[in-house]
Amino acid sequence: MNQPVELPVLRGERVVLRPLCRDDTPTVRAMLAEPEVARWWGEYDDARLERDFFDALCVSAYAIEVDGEWAGVIMFEEVKDPDYKSASIDITLSTAIQGGGFGTDALRTLIRYLINVRGHHRVTIDPAVDNARAIHVYEKVGFKPVGIMRAYERRGDGQWHDGLLMDLVAGEFWDR
Repeated sequence: MNQPVELPVLRGERVVLRPLCRDDTPTVRAMLAEPEVARWWGEYDDARLERDFFDALCVSAYAIEVDGEWAGVIMFEEVKDPDYKSASIDITLSTAIQGGGFGTDALRTLIRYLINVRGHHRVTIDPAVDNARAIHVYEKVGFKPVGIMRAYERRGDGQWHDGLLMDLVAGEFWDR
């Protein structure tokens, strides 16, 4: 059985990543309801919010803070098998903070932790294939496209949409 990961506070150049807690629920819910966030993340009820952000047996989630203020969420899942040891990550920022380089800093901060502390050799991320803004940020951090995952996720419109699988191999991560 998986055990919850004890998360340390992580400090980037401009962001602080602190473990997400249930007291953050109203803030997470409000961010997910922002039109530019909901466009990619869909609608959330209490059960989905609990499963996606607080189920410690599946995911480990951080609140992203900038100057002590809420900015977003970044999370990861791990494959712990030593022959496949890798992690997948996801991130979303509040609309008000997007475009300021905070997502790039949060990604680099978490990736350093996943590679240097948790020992992962590879990290993946899977944006919607039409989310050019996110893909640009992920490429800036060092992720490379692996391939298109057809009909990968269902969005709020009820339709299935393609995803882009991207990965970053530890030896290619220059920001260690």
